[in-house]
Amino acid sequence: MIGALMLDIAGTELTQEDIELLQAPQVGGMILFGRNIESPEQVRALTDHMRQVRPDILIAVDQEGGRVQRLKNGFTLLPAMGRFGELYLTEPEKAAELAEQCGWLMAAEVLAAGIDFSFAPVLDLNDVSDVIGDRSFAKNMQDIIPLASAFLKGMKRAGMASTGKHFPGHGSVKADSHVAAAVDSRPYDEIYQKDMQSFIQLMPQLDALMPAHVIYDQVDPNPAGFSAHWIQNILRQELKFDGVLFSDDLSMQAACVAGGADARIQAALNAGCDMGLVCNSRESACAALAGIADFPMPNQQRLERMRGCIPQRSIGAALELGDEWAQTRDRILDFKHQYSA
Repeated sequence: MIGALMLDIAGTELTQEDIELLQAPQVGGMILFGRNIESPEQVRALTDHMRQVRPDILIAVDQEGGRVQRLKNGFTLLPAMGRFGELYLTEPEKAAELAEQCGWLMAAEVLAAGIDFSFAPVLDLNDVSDVIGDRSFAKNMQDIIPLASAFLKGMKRAGMASTGKHFPGHGSVKADSHVAAAVDSRPYDEIYQKDMQSFIQLMPQLDALMPAHVIYDQVDPNPAGFSAHWIQNILRQELKFDGVLFSDDLSMQAACVAGGADARIQAALNAGCDMGLVCNSRESACAALAGIADFPMPNQQRLERMRGCIPQRSIGAALELGDEWAQTRDRILDFKHQYSA
């Protein structure tokens, strides 16, 4: 059974405390950060050990490209998605082709390391948000949708499930929800027409969504990830989305409006999220775990869709994943060097 809490570890291998936490029924996922990464071989050994302890665990990472990628040493340093948007203005077909190849390359490397999925792609607009910026494909939905669609096709071709973030859109909010409360006071119609369209149009390709830690105060007083209105009324009922809903990291400052870690994960799950992330604080993770000990287990069929097609073979200190991988990596790196700002 897959539990409703995703947490993290401090180092590059499991401690006894990590092992005991992994065995708790309500732990369902692990997310890796840069501090957990030394080499492809070490990451695969770590993820294999996690599965020995807990065979049904889901393992995730943020491997978007650009400034948000945790797997670096021994892995391809991918371009920011905004580079594809820049190329799309003059060569749309080439940009979409490269985005598809980049999605495949990212997914193939992440899966080879024993990780089920990356929380990608970002579907927000590149508008006023400094924390989004060139993590977004483009400044408007007309460019985001074809590029993100291509990237999603590449991920799927490699055998990886996708997570669109940050619904209904973080790009039009200046505040960084990692360190401050973020409030968007626009009316629902404007959010729907401007920010939500990339999510709505791509829903048939998406396996999961991550709601934003943003309060859209003209719609609901709670951040989207704690809002039954956003999750149940809008996403599930109106938009008919049946994929997984992951909370954004419940340790972020914008999530603190719900109270302590136990109250935050309770709020997220009660609103309709399938799994809550509590990162970078073991104390908070333990409090969250205790806070949902009596909660029902999440929808297993839904969460099982996130399991990646992980190759059986182990990997060495340097990646070597075959001819298609080598050719795709070289093409993406050439593009990155040619078009990087």
